[in-house]
Amino acid sequence: MNKNYTEVVIAGKSYNIGGYEDPEYLQRVASYINSKISELRKTQGFLRQPQDFQNVMLYLNLADDYYKLRERAAELEKRADSFEKEVYQLKHELVSQQLKTERKRKKTETAEGE
Repeated sequence: MNKNYTEVVIAGKSYNIGGYEDPEYLQRVASYINSKISELRKTQGFLRQPQDFQNVMLYLNLADDYYKLRERAAELEKRADSFEKEVYQLKHELVSQQLKTERKRKKTETAEGE
């Protein structure tokens, strides 16, 4: 795999970052971070706090988003598993009904032939 490099702007500063992802993806990640920074800057009193506090608040907000999305993904996985089981059961029921219908059809044909 080739490493891709792209220039991104985060909080008004330009950075040359690299990764194995597409440069467009790296730009989206930088954009997401910028949106979180912008969101925090709108919070009253945030900019009056020391830089290390601002950074910690950014980290906490990013971690909060991450964990909420992990929980949501786990919920969706459970739902998908449940749907899979339901589809399997419905397919099984359909095959059983088809077999019953076929047996009854053959029985009727046999009875009519006699």
